[in-house]
Amino acid sequence: MILYDPETRREWLSRRQGGIGGSDAACVVGLNKYKTNVQLWEEKTGLSTQKDISNQPAVAFGVAAEPIIRDLFRVEHPEYDIAYHPYRMYAKDNYNWLYATLDGELLPKDGSGKGILEIKTCTIQNSTQWEEWNNQLPQNYYVQVLHQLLATGWDFVCLCAYLRYTSAGTPRKQIREYTVTRSDVLEDLEWLLEKEETFWQMVQAKEKPALILPEI
Repeated sequence: MILYDPETRREWLSRRQGGIGGSDAACVVGLNKYKTNVQLWEEKTGLSTQKDISNQPAVAFGVAAEPIIRDLFRVEHPEYDIAYHPYRMYAKDNYNWLYATLDGELLPKDGSGKGILEIKTCTIQNSTQWEEWNNQLPQNYYVQVLHQLLATGWDFVCLCAYLRYTSAGTPRKQIREYTVTRSDVLEDLEWLLEKEETFWQMVQAKEKPALILPEI
């Protein structure tokens, strides 16, 4: 269901404080390398303020590239009608704290369900990072995709990744696409819902969770 449809970024940011969004999901389960579950809990309980990272080069690049990548995806996939609502927040029925804002809504022209477009930009710096993208999604992005399926109740996610890297001293670029279908990940959806529900109960009770550190 549509929970909120804010008109401004400021209102959208305010609404985000009242629940768990897609970018929070990996933090909840200890898969975010830049923010722990405890740091997220502190933000959601008002004990700390989320840092503004919008001016960081990687973030600024992603914001600028997103509409271009979405337009390219539209050209390469005429089988979809694509809608985009920059601040619309979808929430799972009876879980109005579990929400998602989408990079695009995919409507197959043959009427076969409804999907989500997720766009990522990433700089690959070593072989370990390449391995994370090898025939799979990095774990933090996979959890975000699961969260989006939970929030919307829709059928699939197409993740379009714009990867930048250097080969033999030459900057290069590559686009990869990954599809995650709801029917293939039902057990993982149940697992994530349980983790997020427990975390949000601890936010409401102001009960600090045990620290979960990502594997290095």
